Amino acid sequence: MMEYKGYIGKVEIDEEAGILHGEVINIRDVVTFEGQTVDELQQAFRDSVEDYLAFCAQRGEAPEKPFSGKFVIRLPTELHRRAYVKAKLADKSLNRWVTEVLETAVQEQG
Repeated sequence: MMEYKGYIGKVEIDEEAGILHGEVINIRDVVTFEGQTVDELQQAFRDSVEDYLAFCAQRGEAPEKPFSGKFVIRLPTELHRRAYVKAKLADKSLNRWVTEVLETAVQEQG
């Protein structure tokens, strides 16, 4: 994983072609990059993000923001109910409780 200006790149190895390639994963637009060395890949990633930002500016469009801080999640009814009850028993809003649970899960995964 790589990060530049809030954009996150996921990297894979193509052993047959002998290249590293990746794509920006936290926007819907398609932004890709590749290189034969780690240094080339890092530079290609930064260049691709800069090209994306310039392209958006040229078209007069706002680039997608990597994260807005909002997301919609659909849950089974029973899970929604149980989460709501847990939050209320902890004297928290469902939003605050879910945020804390996600923070704990992300920290545990490193």
